[in-house]
Amino acid sequence: MRINRLALNGFRNYDFETVSFSPATNVIYGANAQGKTNLLEAVYLLSCGRSFRTRFDRELLGFGNDFCEILADIESGGREQTVRIVIKQGVRKQISVNGVKKTASELSETLKTVLFCPDDLNIIKDGAAARRRLMDNAISQIRPRYAEYLTQFNKFYENKTRILKDWHEKPSLLDTLDEFSDGMCRLSAQLIRYRAAFVARLSEEAAPIHGEFSAADEKLGLEYRTVSSVRDPLGSVREIYYDLCDHQEKHRQAELQSQQCLSGAHKDDIAVTINGRDARSFASQGQTRTAALSLKLAEREIFLDETGEYPVLLLDDVLSELDPMRQEFVLNRIGGGQTFISCCEDEGISKRTGAKVLRVEKGRIY
Repeated sequence: MRINRLALNGFRNYDFETVSFSPATNVIYGANAQGKTNLLEAVYLLSCGRSFRTRFDRELLGFGNDFCEILADIESGGREQTVRIVIKQGVRKQISVNGVKKTASELSETLKTVLFCPDDLNIIKDGAAARRRLMDNAISQIRPRYAEYLTQFNKFYENKTRILKDWHEKPSLLDTLDEFSDGMCRLSAQLIRYRAAFVARLSEEAAPIHGEFSAADEKLGLEYRTVSSVRDPLGSVREIYYDLCDHQEKHRQAELQSQQCLSGAHKDDIAVTINGRDARSFASQGQTRTAALSLKLAEREIFLDETGEYPVLLLDDVLSELDPMRQEFVLNRIGGGQTFISCCEDEGISKRTGAKVLRVEKGRIY
């Protein structure tokens, strides 16, 4: 799975650029604010139709532009395919593969990516939302149906939250509360089942990677956590649904009083332990970074197991945040697939990896 050629037209600070990539490692370097992360952002969009930096497509348009285009020649599953994404001001995003219209969730059938950026180094210490994002981004690419459930769930959650906040002023809103509560339970049951299975896989892959990383001195543990009433998150969707309904009914009054949704998949988390101790509370900075790296590299292995191909790995300015030992560990683990590494200086990475080097300056690629 790799990107052979990419063309950007009016995307971020790129007026019009075309570039060819190595099927192995590509080092993208240059000073800050030149467009390195923009280039990786475009690659990421090809796998899921959305940015990892903003929720708003209009922010992807170059200054003064009302149109941008991303066009890529991709090799995946033994086939050459062309992906095109067009974003216009005030118009629904257009996505196609080989000229056939696709949805954003269907892009992962052509290209899968694993992104590791500086924010991910804090994934262990951050709140639960960061770990839910890890699950959502990965599972959506492996199981496109999951992305549909997640989109529907978010709509139910937003509507129910609005009801809980506004019902005092407009009591008639409570007439629809049960409908949205039930919808959240149904969709939560689907999401929980997927997430529990994914975390089980992630634990299997991440533990040995972390052990190798720490020279067998540390044992990484992962445990999926969801609503307390769910007896078995790996059980049937029907069983999970009934458990959630029970939790929802018991917390109905508390939701009305707090004006918050207290039951659903939006409460999920991954408990991370190192040698049996809560990593969020007790792990050192070095330990948390090692754990975060292990999770991302494990995600890459899961994609390989699922598809028989490595996903495209995106390392966005992350190596400069790591000490030399962790840098070497990452660089030694990225073989076998296509990788993009952005950095302010080449720092000899190209020599250590045999990478193709691309310099980015003021929205131009050299």
